[in-house]
Amino acid sequence: MFAKFCEFKALVEKDTGRKVKALRSDNGGQYVSNEFKKFCASEEIQRELIATHNSQHNRVYERNSGSIVGAARTMLHD
Repeated sequence: MFAKFCEFKALVEKDTGRKVKALRSDNGGQYVSNEFKKFCASEEIQRELIATHNSQHNRVYERNSGSIVGAARTMLHD
């Protein structure tokens, strides 16, 4: 997961020309490892940990996920 985040970060920064400044995530193991903490500190990424399995803390993510899933279902149906 850490390697995938690094790939994602590089892609986002290349496409937008802007640096990732913050990351909101649950307390999943992949987001609280020492390697991940050190990486975020070295890249000056502020981390915000939310309660696991509590979508009320992350409404934007949940809304976007629903939109993406809905779009994917529509494309599969067509």
